[in-house]
Amino acid sequence: MNAHTTPGPKFDRRMLESLICPQTRGRLDYDVDRQELVSKAANLAFPIREGIPVMLIDEARVLD
Repeated sequence: MNAHTTPGPKFDRRMLESLICPQTRGRLDYDVDRQELVSKAANLAFPIREGIPVMLIDEARVLD
């Protein structure tokens, strides 16, 4: 594998216990396949980049 296909650092699931949705202050679910933290209440998915969750509403993806 080259540098472009090597996965980055993994998300530490223990962080999920401390993180909340910045919009609703509710629970987040970890989507392993998409590398996102999902807030069903806000209908948003927050990306995880290089093992670090990006908890900015402007960076979130609206769920279908």
